[in-house]
Amino acid sequence: MPLLDVSELNVVVAVFGGFMILYGTISVLIKNRWFLGEALPAVVFGIALGPIAAKCLDSTRWGSAIEGQTPAITLGVTRIVICVQLVLAGYQLPAKYQRHHWREMAVCMIPVMTIMWLSTSLCLLAVAPGLSLLSAMFIAACVTSTDPVLSQAVAKGPFADTFVARPLREIISSEAGANDGFGFPFLMLATYLLRHAHGADGELRERGLLLARAGGAVGRLGGGVGIAIKNWFLETWLYFVIMSIPIGAFVGFTSGKALKFAVRRKWVDCESYLLFPTAIGLFLTGICGMLGTDDLLACFVAGTAMNWDGEYLREALERHDEVNSSVDMLLNLGGFIYLGTVVPWSEFHQPEVTGLTYGRLFALGFLILLFRRIPAILITYKLMPRSCRNYKEAFFMGYFGPIGIGAVFYLEHARKLIPAPGSPDSDAELDLLGRTLIPAVYWLVLFSIVVHGLSIPALHLIYRALGVQPVRDDGVEVRRLSERVPTPVNAAVGDSDTFIAYNRFSRPQFDEAQLPVVTGVMPPKERRYSHMSI
Repeated sequence: MPLLDVSELNVVVAVFGGFMILYGTISVLIKNRWFLGEALPAVVFGIALGPIAAKCLDSTRWGSAIEGQTPAITLGVTRIVICVQLVLAGYQLPAKYQRHHWREMAVCMIPVMTIMWLSTSLCLLAVAPGLSLLSAMFIAACVTSTDPVLSQAVAKGPFADTFVARPLREIISSEAGANDGFGFPFLMLATYLLRHAHGADGELRERGLLLARAGGAVGRLGGGVGIAIKNWFLETWLYFVIMSIPIGAFVGFTSGKALKFAVRRKWVDCESYLLFPTAIGLFLTGICGMLGTDDLLACFVAGTAMNWDGEYLREALERHDEVNSSVDMLLNLGGFIYLGTVVPWSEFHQPEVTGLTYGRLFALGFLILLFRRIPAILITYKLMPRSCRNYKEAFFMGYFGPIGIGAVFYLEHARKLIPAPGSPDSDAELDLLGRTLIPAVYWLVLFSIVVHGLSIPALHLIYRALGVQPVRDDGVEVRRLSERVPTPVNAAVGDSDTFIAYNRFSRPQFDEAQLPVVTGVMPPKERRYSHMSI
């Protein structure tokens, strides 16, 4: 006898599949004409069907429906989305990119991130009443890194294909991939200072020492700044961060070598070859999670090492790789729909508890937009002239440093580092920090998704009104896989079977001196393009 089974699993997969059907039917309009990407529509859809609206998607009812399970689900979802995306970001960079651009990467990782962290801390102090400097530094560390998912959309989307020079796109993508792993030292420095810089007397110190010996210390331990710096260097840098680099390099390099060996002997089919980055992301997520190292940094290093000689990317392009872009889209849609369902709306306006109001939160969003990243890039862009050539590109790079799923991942990780508000090993400062952390980070994520998501369509309209010409570098003849495939936004029709694509982010490696000069086909500035068919 047929039975109606409205279980949570059936509802979730039906809603997710339904959104993909709706989104997919007009995806060219959304991406290539409206320049919206996946993040903003997916978040809006998640909010509309989440607990505050249609109540179709509610993580508190999933699985065993255990009280307080949502943070663990959120941490798991964000880890998977980010780690796989970071492997994709790593292998899509040119061969030996980190060796050739180590100076630019060093500038982005050290002075730029430090300025961003301190600037964000000051913005939080200016807006959040009662927040201490260390608490502001703790929250700021969660949103210091540029989001690897949203940044890839900025670096590789249709707008960037048309108007943004490739060197700038590459440094944005590479920085977003690396700095998400390098955000942990800032978070842990603030954590260790909170634990050790202030003294802990009597029963509180005794309980903290017992928890420390049990491996679960999250309250005050005392000991001074010296102990904090020592633990930060030994535990965070030497183990958590530095150890993840050889792990990622080993997995990525050996995977690349194994694939080359298998390809020469024709042992690996096309599907398995193209799914290798996803498999590496999942593998490193589990391995680094078990070892307690930086899985984000390991995944980006692995993607870079796998394509160190450019062979994986070249072979993937020859195989007409649409698999990884499909995985990328699937993760983006699922991750941002879920993000829309867990936004803590009830915690945004709590003047009696945290002092935060909607007015203060809007002020915080605009302060972060103006001062978190733009000054840091404008101060340092002359140190990376090969990637960021002038102040206009520096302003673009500074403005488009979005906050997204990566910040939610850091938030869920950070919640485990401090005592829960009202717990015995907490105090007034830590209570306020715990209650302010969640609404502050989620608000900045939501603010960034909306503002940066709408900035690209607005900027496209401005460019069209001003008559800004598209970038017409490195034209490559691309074979249409179907006569119904739409021509990319920055491409010219070649014949019925091909088109000439310009300024593509991932492109084959070739010597420009060997490019042919074709006359009578395109205007003078568009005559040089590769003879390679992809």
